[in-house]
Amino acid sequence: MAVLLREAIGGSLRRARTARRRTLREVSRQARVSLGYLSEVERGVKEASSELLASICEALDISLPDLLTAAAEEMVQSMRPQMIVPIGQRHADLRIAGSASAVVSPQPVAAPASPVASVSAAA
Repeated sequence: MAVLLREAIGGSLRRARTARRRTLREVSRQARVSLGYLSEVERGVKEASSELLASICEALDISLPDLLTAAAEEMVQSMRPQMIVPIGQRHADLRIAGSASAVVSPQPVAAPASPVASVSAAA
């Protein structure tokens, strides 16, 4: 099932906050939003306005475009079909793995790290 935009944004906000070792209380005070509402935004229960997102991003010292990019990447990742190996294919690969002409099955590629999580906390 596809991830909703509010869920992707909330997850990206939570990852950014925890990467910076900030509490909900600290961020809610700095962003001037109630702790309960910020928690609901992070859990994807509430859909925040652009003004509120900008305020939260400012409190976390991240840019709004970086937050939205991370959320979009999460949504794309959730929509990618899972790699399915046909029944019997795995066993056939195992049988021929020792031979010189072994066929290599394609491996899933990990998605690049989100820019929000990779931004280091400001000192």
